[in-house]
Amino acid sequence: MDWARGWTALRRYVERVGDARVPYDHKEDAHPLGQWVAEQRRAYRAGQMTGQRARRLEQLGMVWDAADAAFEENLAACRAYFEQHFTLCAPRTAVALGKPVGQFVSNLRRPGALDRHPERAAALAAIDPDWNPAWPVTWQRHYAAVRELLRDEDGQTEVQPGVTVSGMDVGAWLAKQLQPTVWQALIDGQRERLEQLGITPLAPAREASAKPLKGGSGRSSGVCRPWCSTRRVRGL
Repeated sequence: MDWARGWTALRRYVERVGDARVPYDHKEDAHPLGQWVAEQRRAYRAGQMTGQRARRLEQLGMVWDAADAAFEENLAACRAYFEQHFTLCAPRTAVALGKPVGQFVSNLRRPGALDRHPERAAALAAIDPDWNPAWPVTWQRHYAAVRELLRDEDGQTEVQPGVTVSGMDVGAWLAKQLQPTVWQALIDGQRERLEQLGITPLAPAREASAKPLKGGSGRSSGVCRPWCSTRRVRGL
């Protein structure tokens, strides 16, 4: 996009939205306006922009702050990652749009990291309300994968051990959550999320059911497997 076309697109955006904080991944009439705005900031910081162009952009409310610009670019990467993985609880090595989205979000989870920027926390929550859970991010990552597997299945599926998503054995993970002792160790928010999917814990095993029958081989018949109360995913 040439400069004049970019400036015109930014003016239309400002007239419609009310500010020049263009998301990095935003396109205006098929033109990559967000990337163009990011390039103007880089040129400004490098001293490669004329004073006239800088003034014209400032008249539109251009934000030169490097930290704000970097956040917007990383926020676009967060949106791209969420669209693919349905969670922002990404591994620290995760990358999206060429940005280290996993490390970026991990840094913002540190206590006090966003105390002076509540608008940034709100922007992340708008993408994923559970971006900063009160439980381990690995738990949330597995839960999000199970949630998407069961979405719109109307209770007709079962997730068994061996079912994997992005290299995670979510079937084995879910079977573990259903164990009574593990279920009781979960906090309310975790149990509520599983219950919203129609998932409930296994009933405590009866002591007698573990005893072999007299004269038998020690095998018991009809013993419920750890995953028998979960759901099977068709086509996986």
